[in-house]
Amino acid sequence: MFEKGISQNLILVVILPLALACAIFLYAVPNSNFQLNLFASCQQPALSSHSNSEPEFKILIGILTLPEKYERRQIIRNAYSLQQPAIQNGQIDVRFVFCNLTTDEQKIFIAMEIMTYRDIIILNCTENMNKGKTYTYFASLPHMFPEKQRPYDYAIKSDDDTYFRFNNLVASLRDKPREDVYWGKGFEPMTTDPKNPPFMVGMGYAISWDLVEWISTSEFARNNSEGVEDIFVGMWLNIGEKGKNRYDMREKMYDFHGEEPKDFPPETIAVHMLKLDFTWAVTLRMFDVTNRLESSRLYHL
Repeated sequence: MFEKGISQNLILVVILPLALACAIFLYAVPNSNFQLNLFASCQQPALSSHSNSEPEFKILIGILTLPEKYERRQIIRNAYSLQQPAIQNGQIDVRFVFCNLTTDEQKIFIAMEIMTYRDIIILNCTENMNKGKTYTYFASLPHMFPEKQRPYDYAIKSDDDTYFRFNNLVASLRDKPREDVYWGKGFEPMTTDPKNPPFMVGMGYAISWDLVEWISTSEFARNNSEGVEDIFVGMWLNIGEKGKNRYDMREKMYDFHGEEPKDFPPETIAVHMLKLDFTWAVTLRMFDVTNRLESSRLYHL
């Protein structure tokens, strides 16, 4: 039986965005060859003008989050769907990653989300932050795409308090090798060699698909999966002598630290520590996410 006192806001957050998603598909499809696969519920192409062609460059962003963060997921969906990537023949897939669901409410509401957006991955694990969820995420990916030799060029592990700017993300990765790549923001106190940081901080880091496959078969990674997740991923790669192509983006990936334009340089790839709706609103405003909103007699802002 369902517990009493279910918030109406939870229901509204899950149901009402369907209409918004349809409107975005019909109105805001960017004029580019870039596929942004966030939603697929309206039977419209995923934000792309060339959905029938196979992309040459593909990124998976797995956002590790919790099932009950309905409102946060909707902010992220809206923010990413309104970006207009400008590269050619590329694709970014954004997926929200949970462990096993535990309540009747979660199973109903998240089933509705899956049916509406098709952007959720549920792993076979108990929800946690540093007890193996990141390992399970990477190790499970090859089994989710068994029919494809390399479904993505890179897989990113990200947090739900990180906002990526896709144009700059793609510009940073597109000219990099497609193998043995470890990319992100190097942990500064331990980075004596900027070209070889010992690990990338957990706000959002990318590894090439060959490293995803290596993690899925590595006994060392499996036996050392519990611990501070970003440090442990670096440890797997360091001890396994993997990820030799390392790229430290520390100057372009940073924690939220102010509300002035100078705090959000145009070369920004990602902003982290967006724990509050206020910090999300400031960040999205500074990057003019809503600048294409047309005037209408139906609303005033």
